[in-house]
Amino acid sequence: MIVVDGIVMGPTHCAFENCSEPLKNARTGVFCIRHESQHKNLCRMKDCYNQKEERSQTLPNATTTPARDNYFVAPRFYCVETICAPCGVVIAWAKFVKAEGESQIIDFLEFVYPTPNVRPSYVCIDKACMVLRHLITSRDWNIWKTTTRFVVDSFHYINHRVGDYLCRKFCNPSPLNGSAPNLVLIERDAEGNPHYKRAFNTQACEQLNAWLGGFQSILNRMTVDNFNWTTHAMLFIHTQCVLMKQNIKQTQNTNTNDNNVEDDGIELDCIE
Repeated sequence: MIVVDGIVMGPTHCAFENCSEPLKNARTGVFCIRHESQHKNLCRMKDCYNQKEERSQTLPNATTTPARDNYFVAPRFYCVETICAPCGVVIAWAKFVKAEGESQIIDFLEFVYPTPNVRPSYVCIDKACMVLRHLITSRDWNIWKTTTRFVVDSFHYINHRVGDYLCRKFCNPSPLNGSAPNLVLIERDAEGNPHYKRAFNTQACEQLNAWLGGFQSILNRMTVDNFNWTTHAMLFIHTQCVLMKQNIKQTQNTNTNDNNVEDDGIELDCIE
């Protein structure tokens, strides 16, 4: 299983339509190097190719228009999308330019898992039913149906419509009808009574985003290159912390079971 989710944050990029290149001037600019050279002295209204007024961004008679009709402010990347293992290890991440849409999510998954033999058995995401519906209507479902099942994470599933047959039938994170036995375990409490338990942590990305969001105000002020490097380094450090904690826990459990030794008091210095 993999868990997929996004957090709304990102640096600014070129304001020109369908361009996500870094800004030439990260502080006050709105264009990348190429579009800055093309539109440096032109009116900042879209589809206007006249020379702008001196000490102004538009023509003298320009009227106020919605933000989408001008180049006054550099837009931001919409979100950072991550793919995590249920244990918290970060597998991949990417910046989405305009939206966290179903097609962007599918393109991201197909980039990370290009062939059927490497695709996960389960993809857990808060909008799994919408992604599944998009796959079916776009005729891409034949590519995924033999390898992968899309499920909604446990937190968001309780808010999905009860009348949504597709979601309830195929995207349940803990079905009890036997359709996905790997998602549900039976454990016993201290008194020996059996109870159901989810086999995987479907909130891994939510937990990662809660930590990453603490650095949002700093990351949003960075250039694209600095944002990419810092985010990648932070996710790498986070993954190393997760792996080290797992190794320490496994070692302590082994020592306790085999030798009945006490906790050795090992501490892990990670970013908090």
